[in-house]
Amino acid sequence: MNTIINIIKGVLIGLANIIPGVSGGTIAVTMGVYDIIISAINDIRKNFLKSVKILMPFVIGAVLGIGALSFVVKYTLDKYPLQTSSLFIGFIIGGVPLLIKKTKGKESKIIKIILFLIFFALVVIISFMGGNGKTTTDITINSLSIIQLLLIGIVASAAMVIPGISGSLLMMTLGFYGIIISNISNFIRAIIKLDLSLVSHSFLVLLPFGFGILIGIGLIAKLIAALFKKIPQLTYAAILGLVLASPIPIMNKMVSVNFDAMSIIVAIITFAIGFVIAFKLGEE
Repeated sequence: MNTIINIIKGVLIGLANIIPGVSGGTIAVTMGVYDIIISAINDIRKNFLKSVKILMPFVIGAVLGIGALSFVVKYTLDKYPLQTSSLFIGFIIGGVPLLIKKTKGKESKIIKIILFLIFFALVVIISFMGGNGKTTTDITINSLSIIQLLLIGIVASAAMVIPGISGSLLMMTLGFYGIIISNISNFIRAIIKLDLSLVSHSFLVLLPFGFGILIGIGLIAKLIAALFKKIPQLTYAAILGLVLASPIPIMNKMVSVNFDAMSIIVAIITFAIGFVIAFKLGEE
């Protein structure tokens, strides 16, 4: 049962990483599994089998979320952006009570407040820097583009791991969001249609990007694991600032969206659903 719950949490984490403005790290925090995942990644060389056992349900869930449900989320974001965004904001806010508990300790309250405000402001600043990464949907494969994709993977993975900073929003700023998302979709369609040419091209785009993600996650996980070990309450105070600010870039995307009273009512309902799910899963 615990494995199934962790797979569900992995699905939500995976989905969060493909939605501009939402951070997979934030969802991991609100699900109460962030420090568990970071510790397992950090210990993977020392305790390989134990770490793999811990990480596998989350990885399976994330792959399912990105691969199987990316089409669904893309459709709902296009057709019902406010309601879909409200659902994910509910996921984020639902985990805040658990996060607040983890900030309590002997460390100075003033330092916690300062860290909270600094990292809250960081997310707000980044949220208004997002570019339109959807304009470019493909890239020519050569030695330069492979290096670019590797570096983008490292940068994006750092944002995915750090709560409150959206990897997809950062990729939009760098102009690679449309390239990665379209090639994920094309790769899945090509496998279904047995289009080997398209499979090969999409694979060559996603492979260096995937390697970059693995490298970035490993490096950032070590840093965050060290912070959890030495200054856990202060680290969570900073994370709380990142998490509470993360709905801002999501709602920033809603400025140009037209909606009526019924849309707002449904959005409130989806927010409540997301809040309850996150709150309950965080207790598990």
